[in-house]
Amino acid sequence: MLKPSASLLQFLRRQQVFIVMGVVVYAMIVTLRIPVSLTGCLICSLICGNLTTSLLQWLTAACSLQRLPHNWLVFTGCLALATPITVTISIWVVGKILFPPDVLTWKNVGPWWEFSCVATMVFGLIYYAYNESRQRLERRNRELAQALDQGTARLEFQDQELQRAREIQESLLPRNIPQIDGFEIAGTWQPARTVGGDYFDILKFADDKLGFCIADVVGKGVSAALLMANIQAAVRAFASESARPAWLCARINSVLCGNIADDKFVTFFYGLLDARKRTLVYANAGHLPPILMRDSGPPVRLTEGGMVLGVSPSSSYKEAALCLHADDRLLLFTDGITEAADANLEEYGDQRIQSVAEDHIADTASELMARVMADATQFCQGQFVDDATMIVLAAVSAGQRQEATEMAAPSTVAP
Repeated sequence: MLKPSASLLQFLRRQQVFIVMGVVVYAMIVTLRIPVSLTGCLICSLICGNLTTSLLQWLTAACSLQRLPHNWLVFTGCLALATPITVTISIWVVGKILFPPDVLTWKNVGPWWEFSCVATMVFGLIYYAYNESRQRLERRNRELAQALDQGTARLEFQDQELQRAREIQESLLPRNIPQIDGFEIAGTWQPARTVGGDYFDILKFADDKLGFCIADVVGKGVSAALLMANIQAAVRAFASESARPAWLCARINSVLCGNIADDKFVTFFYGLLDARKRTLVYANAGHLPPILMRDSGPPVRLTEGGMVLGVSPSSSYKEAALCLHADDRLLLFTDGITEAADANLEEYGDQRIQSVAEDHIADTASELMARVMADATQFCQGQFVDDATMIVLAAVSAGQRQEATEMAAPSTVAP
């Protein structure tokens, strides 16, 4: 079965409107007790309506090139000139069909002609106002649709750029954490956004020397990630087997102070591990104090150091040394873990980290790190508001290592 075309359907709907208008006009005239023919009203409405609509469509297209108010002036003038012609044609056709020639006199036709002209002018102006509003809305909708498409394309492009930035940032972090005899090291990095400002690194200098650091750039997102990349480059440039932690903090601080915004700063912790002597020398530049869990004895907070990096170029830093015994566990973390909050806005805190470590002091570094991260994730229902990074260093007894010294354990990067 053939379906009527869109133009035919539009034409038929238009005839329905003209018929309704004819009935309405007939009812109005009958109410005034003026004798009139329903057939005449309908025929006149159809003829005048189609002629006027065709004229209006042509005038609308011609006036679309004009700006307000010139389009209205041109349209109204042309409509005023054309209306008498279309009305005259309509009345003449109706008169020829329905009435004898002696009835078609100006005395009889004049009032209807005047009424039809006024009605046609009113209808034409209403039609033009409606059409202008419709076209303006359609134009606005097209502009909004184009803006939406462009915005969506920009967002997709930005998302692709952020994904590439995340891949680059992940490449700056250690993919395989180097291990050293007598110790096991594990690390994880979970940004709150696509990219983040947390940083950790493990640097093996010799078979028995290893450096590790953790840092937190104030803020989140791309700006923090860019600053994090600068810190990573500085650490890789200055860290060495002979570089003391206090000197390294001062050196990185001087670099940052010349290249950092006024509202930015970095917390930083650096430790230098001597596996043969089982000693750790560290400096803490305003970072959350790592927790050293002893197999026997109270936990120790590693606080010695100085102020945050990137604030004052004249800042000086101190360092401290301590011995690590078998079964000791050192936990380093950023505030993305301690500030993770539950539904009541209660923060996770470092006491919970310490409690988990006390309950699982015998776990390996990777197992202990996984337990803390799982507990924090459950506490905040996975809604970390800041980047969450953690390093766990476990001192083990001789012969407990299951991997060769040169075998690297993989780090953990959240998806």
